Amino acid sequence: MITLSKRVQSVSLSANAAARQLTRQLKEQGVDILDLTTGEPDFNTPAHIRAAASAAMDGGETRYTPTNGTTELRKAVQAKLARENQLQYALGQICIANGAKQIIFNAFAATLNDGDEVIVPTPYWPTFPDSVRFNGGEAVLLPCPLEQQYKLQSAQLAQAITEKTRWLVLNNPGNPSGMVYSAQELQALATVLRDHPNVLIMLDELYEHILFDDRQHVSLMQVAPELAERILLVGGVSKTYAMTGWRIGFAAGPQPLIDAMVVVQSQNSSGASAISQAAAVAAFNGGLDFLPPQRAAYQARRDVIVQQLQQVAGIEVLQPQGAFFVFCRCAGLLGKTRPDGAVLHDEQDVLNYLLESGVSGVAGSAYGLSPYFRLSIATDIDSVQEAGKRIARACAALI
Repeated sequence: MITLSKRVQSVSLSANAAARQLTRQLKEQGVDILDLTTGEPDFNTPAHIRAAASAAMDGGETRYTPTNGTTELRKAVQAKLARENQLQYALGQICIANGAKQIIFNAFAATLNDGDEVIVPTPYWPTFPDSVRFNGGEAVLLPCPLEQQYKLQSAQLAQAITEKTRWLVLNNPGNPSGMVYSAQELQALATVLRDHPNVLIMLDELYEHILFDDRQHVSLMQVAPELAERILLVGGVSKTYAMTGWRIGFAAGPQPLIDAMVVVQSQNSSGASAISQAAAVAAFNGGLDFLPPQRAAYQARRDVIVQQLQQVAGIEVLQPQGAFFVFCRCAGLLGKTRPDGAVLHDEQDVLNYLLESGVSGVAGSAYGLSPYFRLSIATDIDSVQEAGKRIARACAALI
């Protein structure tokens, strides 16, 4: 028999991956399913980035890389942060990893002892609490329901901090909610954090450039620069540049923390792909001229499906301000009866019913909040519109 560790038993396979896998299996069987599970841009990686990767291969950049990332890429990240975010970092305060997930895992591995607490607002990206648990910490989950626009309130934060609190995680714009913190909301959180100098702050800002209605991204680093010595900024190329498969994430933060994270990475993966890093240099140095049409496409999809879902009795939805997800509360559907006589007892029953109606999403329990479900709009607008129609028809058939 193989005895598994308590830590690996404390986490689970990504619910996003499980929902996507089931959808693919059904589609392979010929079932007509519109897949709204995947948080992945449906656009191609821009041509100049792909060309840089090809040039790197042709030029022999196919060997091991430094664990903390190539100098070229760290300089590109440094310049991006100064140019786009007005943030100044020394080169030693920046490291590169195999995606933002590894950055998050490395940070918790480098800082958490058994029983340390990490405050995670819900709904959350599942990697946050599972990475905490895997590294011996305890995820303190703070529910942030629709009524508070899925955002952490300063009073909640103040009440949750204890002597064991090691980190606060802040995802802005949020996945799965699509909500964006204003400067005033961030300032209120900063007021609380100033009174707790031992609390580190993890800022996940991967969706910083996918904002709607002419919004401008505001970071806690900009609102409260005096907190910089305990803020870890997490970024990457996956969302903005449609580079999910290239697996490049970066961290910027206090050098002692960055150095410790590099030690962790030296023992679990070493440096990220040389070819991917060369492509990421071209991404960060190449500007964002390609982005406005993509952002407009996401916004058009958002507008279509939100308008449809807001007309559906039993579903409540806020208009997302960023990212490419729509997070729906389905409490009004529970207790209703399907045409076949089955009763919808919980959100999974709702998701199963919608799946049979030709639309796949992810249950809100995967993000720590029920009864909700997430739909991704990172697919063509015709599919998004048809998904809205199918959901409306299915809900209209309930008794």
